[in-house]
Amino acid sequence: MTLIAATGFAIDQAFKLWMLHGFDLPARGRVEIAPFLDLVMVWNQGISYGLFQQGDAFGQIALAVITAIVTVFLWLWGARATAALPAIALGLIIGGALGNGVDRFAYGAVADFFHFHVGTFSWYVFNFADVWIVAGALGLLYDGFTGDGRKEAALPAQDTADSGGSTETVSRTAEAAPDTAPADSPAGPRIEK
Repeated sequence: MTLIAATGFAIDQAFKLWMLHGFDLPARGRVEIAPFLDLVMVWNQGISYGLFQQGDAFGQIALAVITAIVTVFLWLWGARATAALPAIALGLIIGGALGNGVDRFAYGAVADFFHFHVGTFSWYVFNFADVWIVAGALGLLYDGFTGDGRKEAALPAQDTADSGGSTETVSRTAEAAPDTAPADSPAGPRIEK
């Protein structure tokens, strides 16, 4: 998870630095890459998709603090992840959150560049950090529907019964078995308690 987060963060920040200071996108204006993709310079003072725009210093600090708190929570969650997919997904989200968080502290807004459009349809302007966050969220959703959590829920439940001071685990499938089994069966005869 840490390697994924660090790699995502590094790619995002390196690209942003290159776009701002090497390629100098702010001076160039709109640059067409393909008929459906442009590079543009947009400073997002809100969160994803430009929601909750914060023009004053208090709002920017509040968003940065919230980002930091959520990132710590995600890091703790990821440290407990036992399967690869949630760990990778959380690493992507953390890398993206850190990338956009650094922008908030450094510039007071998040630098966005990619603009997809088809005809009159225009998608939001975004950056690599946003891609990591969305990919990570999709990974968590996929894992929630198909991953370890669902497999654990599908396992037969077990009951714990107290029998004279000792604890005994009894499978629910065993409870549904007939009261007796033939003596020559692989399970052997069922013993009544």
